[in-house]
Amino acid sequence: MLCYQNLNGSCIKTPYSPVPRLTLYAVFGFGAVLAVCGNLLVMISILHFKQLHSPANFLVASLACAHFLVGLTMMPFSIVRSVESCWYFGENYCKLHTCFDLSFCYLSIFRLCFISVDRYIAVSDPLIYPTRFTASISGRYIALSWLLSIIYNFSLLYTGANEAGLEDLVSVLTCGGGGCQIAVNQSWVFINFLLFFIPTLVMITVYSRIFLIAKQMSNQTAKKSADSYKDRVAKRERKAAKTLGIAVAAFLLSWLPYFIDSIIDAFLGFITPTYVCEILGWIAYYNSAMNPLIYAFFYPWFRKAIKLIVTVKVLRENSSTTNLFPE
Repeated sequence: MLCYQNLNGSCIKTPYSPVPRLTLYAVFGFGAVLAVCGNLLVMISILHFKQLHSPANFLVASLACAHFLVGLTMMPFSIVRSVESCWYFGENYCKLHTCFDLSFCYLSIFRLCFISVDRYIAVSDPLIYPTRFTASISGRYIALSWLLSIIYNFSLLYTGANEAGLEDLVSVLTCGGGGCQIAVNQSWVFINFLLFFIPTLVMITVYSRIFLIAKQMSNQTAKKSADSYKDRVAKRERKAAKTLGIAVAAFLLSWLPYFIDSIIDAFLGFITPTYVCEILGWIAYYNSAMNPLIYAFFYPWFRKAIKLIVTVKVLRENSSTTNLFPE
């Protein structure tokens, strides 16, 4: 069977039997719905409730926006490709889809890296932090990270620099119609890996420092009264850093196998089977659905915000001033 029966040289279709096919649609579809709905709740919570209007939370909202767009615009098309083993949306949209796919990935890693630096400043000196990291700085970083991520990936793929020296392989992957696998040569796959690895190294270093500081502060607090304003602020910032540290760990566990495989594959002649690439891709995709679950598990304010949103109480007058934090 071919993806396009009337097209000579079209990619070969490998269909699943009905039960596995429906199961895959259900599993992948659930991930897309969870990514869309969960991250939409995060964005509404932060943007609606004034108590959550802070530079750090604006970064979290921007991260949720990237994950929301992955679930809304990337995952549905990838579901069809993964289950049907064919790409039915045209060569041009294949390249566009891949550009935004990679852009959202790098947006997430850059945003998490900046959030980790933000948390380090907040934990190390919580009283000075509000004057060092403002909404203006947060907004500039958000705009710059979106711009750079999109420009880099679109420039790479639309100039064809990623395919230099791989023309025969590209022909095989597209097979005249029905294929959507982008090949990246050794030079650019190494650069892509560095763009993932360097922020990862920064985050690991920063969070190691954060947890070391948190441990020292906990020991100091245990020796004296913890009722002072500084102690309460420090405790809140440590808890926020811990939760975001878990989100960073989830991101790395989701995306690291994909990037390791991509660099190994490029240097070993692209020997990874298609189904393995699809599995690694979906492990990475599911990260977009994980952050809202992490927030719901660790943040009482997010659970309260969800309840107010789902019950439509956010439409009430002055709902934006609701106190979301426990006394």
